[in-house]
Amino acid sequence: MDSSARSLALGSWDAEVFWQVWQRFDAQGRGYLEEKELDAFFHQMLMKSGADAVAMGERAQKVQQQFRAAHRVPEDGRVPMEQLAGTFLSEDENFLLLFRRESPLDSSVEFMQIWRRYDADSSGFISAAELRDFLRDLFRHQQKAVSEAKLEEYTETMMRIFDKNKDGRLDLNDLARILALQENFLLQFKTDACSTEERKRDFEKIFAHYDVSQTGALEGPEVDGFVKDMMELVQPSIRGVDLDKFREILLRHCDVNRDGKIQKSELALCLGLKTNP
Repeated sequence: MDSSARSLALGSWDAEVFWQVWQRFDAQGRGYLEEKELDAFFHQMLMKSGADAVAMGERAQKVQQQFRAAHRVPEDGRVPMEQLAGTFLSEDENFLLLFRRESPLDSSVEFMQIWRRYDADSSGFISAAELRDFLRDLFRHQQKAVSEAKLEEYTETMMRIFDKNKDGRLDLNDLARILALQENFLLQFKTDACSTEERKRDFEKIFAHYDVSQTGALEGPEVDGFVKDMMELVQPSIRGVDLDKFREILLRHCDVNRDGKIQKSELALCLGLKTNP
């Protein structure tokens, strides 16, 4: 694919955008799209990249033509993810996408468990050595045999992509992008005024999502995950140190009995709700 075609196809696309759109079309994890789904897929990719709505149909058609010119669709009509990603993503972004596919996360709570474990010195950053330890444990957990040389290659690639200022460290946002962290759970709820009953129903869903241990109280990474998602509603890019500060504020206001946890009733009180006994 020549540079002009790649520019049109890529736009502002990256691994994160590609993965979000891909999951909409391949929710079952098939690993491929049907040929008939390609047009809708390219249309969604262009929408995500901010393409002009008026010219959307024409641009989607051109992108599909470029793809067909570069690749032969298999006889079974199934287009593998690797084929699409290899065409429309840079080498680094393609590597990142395939890595994220192998290590998806369920929630911000799971992400914060990882962050706390590998930010061993609580610096708010993860060093290359800490990242390597994380990758080693990740592959062990997935029961995948990875040589030290391959582990070093993964670490160096990720540091090259994300360590923009070359200080040998990654911050909270970098690790969130490396991992396949799903869309902020809180985005699905209304922020404007609604009925008391609706607010109570939303609160029950929210608390249940972050109370992973099902103890009736948020603690440790559960508080971290809730804080991270809350902060990102108003500040999309946050640092580890900012999260720690907001966590302290939340605990100071909500942790009435000072046990280091946020009981369900305490969080409801903070949010101006009354829960059933």
